[in-house]
Amino acid sequence: MSLAGAGLLGKSLSTKPGSSEFYGLTLAVAGTWTVGGLLSGPVHRGWMYDRDRRLRRPVIAPVLMGVAAFVAFYLCALVARRVPVFERAISRVMRYAQVGSSRSVLLTTLLNGAGEEVFFRGALYSAVGKRHPVALSTAVYSLATTSTRNPALVLASVVMGALFGAQRRATGGIQAPLLTHLTWSTLMLRFLPPLFDRPPGAPSSPWAGEVMDQ
Repeated sequence: MSLAGAGLLGKSLSTKPGSSEFYGLTLAVAGTWTVGGLLSGPVHRGWMYDRDRRLRRPVIAPVLMGVAAFVAFYLCALVARRVPVFERAISRVMRYAQVGSSRSVLLTTLLNGAGEEVFFRGALYSAVGKRHPVALSTAVYSLATTSTRNPALVLASVVMGALFGAQRRATGGIQAPLLTHLTWSTLMLRFLPPLFDRPPGAPSSPWAGEVMDQ
């Protein structure tokens, strides 16, 4: 299932931004992660203690963690856009957020984020057992992302995979990493693309010429 999802992920980011093929493949990736995770057994939501030492489902803290992660990535992006290899890599990804229906891009992004948590911090994390589950689940998560051949995405998967894994370990379920992931993804999709708008005449992908015409 991991190999199937990784293959579809790599293929989706080699399609034309805004195309029906892109949306179809990204939905297929989300479905692969979600179905694979759910078929592997029950998915635990997890708990955390509040200030009164009472067990609560984690909500506010994970959302705030997603905001904090976005701020950190935004600051890093200000530096990354001055480094050619990362500027090109991030610009290629941002094209998918800039072309086509913004609602469709947001929907597929959130579905993929949720599917990744069900699979990687749900089924895979549980299957790993008690020996280094955070490190191993993060390693597999990052390995799956290498199918995109995009160094920026791979690096982000290492950092965020470790954070999501730590949240899974701390709460015993996927609700915390899922909320952090969705919050982070939404903010990245909303605020990061403008940083990587290229001027006319400086295309960053095989589809850039068509992007400029739209």
